[in-house]
Amino acid sequence: METHLADWIKDTPQGKEAEEILRTCVHCGFCNATCPTYLLLGDELDGPRGRIYLMKQVLEGAEVTQTTQLHLDRCLTCRNCETTCPSGVRYGRLVDIGRDVVEKRVPRKGLQGVQRRLLLELLPRPKLFGSALRLGRMVRPILPSMLKDKVPLASKAGSWPATQRARKMLVLAGCVQPTMAPDINTATARVLDRLGIELIEARRAGCCGALRYHLNDQEAALGDMRRNIDAWWPHIERGAEAIVMTASGCGVTVKEYGHLLHHDPRYAAKAERVSALTKDICEVLSAERGALEHKLASHWPENLAKTVAFHPPCTLQHGQQIRGLSERLLAIAGFHLEPVMDAHLCCGSAGTYSVLQPELSKQLRENKLKNLEAARPQAIATANIGCLTHLQAGTSTPVKHWIELLDRRMA
Repeated sequence: METHLADWIKDTPQGKEAEEILRTCVHCGFCNATCPTYLLLGDELDGPRGRIYLMKQVLEGAEVTQTTQLHLDRCLTCRNCETTCPSGVRYGRLVDIGRDVVEKRVPRKGLQGVQRRLLLELLPRPKLFGSALRLGRMVRPILPSMLKDKVPLASKAGSWPATQRARKMLVLAGCVQPTMAPDINTATARVLDRLGIELIEARRAGCCGALRYHLNDQEAALGDMRRNIDAWWPHIERGAEAIVMTASGCGVTVKEYGHLLHHDPRYAAKAERVSALTKDICEVLSAERGALEHKLASHWPENLAKTVAFHPPCTLQHGQQIRGLSERLLAIAGFHLEPVMDAHLCCGSAGTYSVLQPELSKQLRENKLKNLEAARPQAIATANIGCLTHLQAGTSTPVKHWIELLDRRMA
């Protein structure tokens, strides 16, 4: 793609990166075939190729309008297009740059601005979010259905192992997961403990930065990333083997710390090291497969679903390019996985998308649940807290993180 970026951006780090990405695009349109919003709306500007043209025009100095902003807002950043693209266009990075530029040119007004500010202030702060969620649960019976969807019922965390192990790994607690599904990390700790690995939640490590970054408060997001690096670094120096991610949305972001902070002389090398150490829990357990098989319980635990439909989050299969590992681990453990049609498509959660684009999000969820429940599984498994809560709000079939199922199977 030929480019002529405007003087105000062409020599900046953002401009140079955007130009490099734009020039890899050959206009083929293969991306539209797997874009969830294009498939729903049929509008060229609501597909990756159209959005690339919009961003190109903005970066070349064209007028920025609310219409431009709307089409970029409708993008789920699922990165399905990156999996499909034969030219390797890094669309996810391009849309982050484009949104940042547009956000500075088109101020958010009215309810839209208030919504985004509330999300920015509430979600990345675990204590504040936890208090708000507990209040929401108290009044849940009288909430309208749209709000009730966002307030999952309380669940209990099991016990965290007290054993001290020679092998140690870090795990990110995150921002919303500790309150919404507190047993995910404790289940992970129990599974790893059985394999002789101690899991540690570092104090002061919090939101991975994805929420703020994708809501275009990118400087604050970089601050979140630096804080996490500072919290993890002493443990890394003492020999922590990995930084384990139990939410694939966090995992895809932390794996990009090295790139996002490569212009920061104080943090560039540390960020690169953190990204290299970061592993999704399925990657960790795949490397421990032999030991895992030996630790499976000889009997099938009572009331544990055996027939499962697996939803691979976009952040896992397209963002991190990890496919099939979680499913293979479940199969090794004896679960029967039902085939799911269109498993590559987004469920509509996409971080804050389900709040900011509720109609599109709900359509995508309905389509996803229809495919997940086609074979009548006893449970739905996934690998990201956002997908889990979004899907559970639309079905009575239990939706669990797959590590919770594995933990039960090993009990």
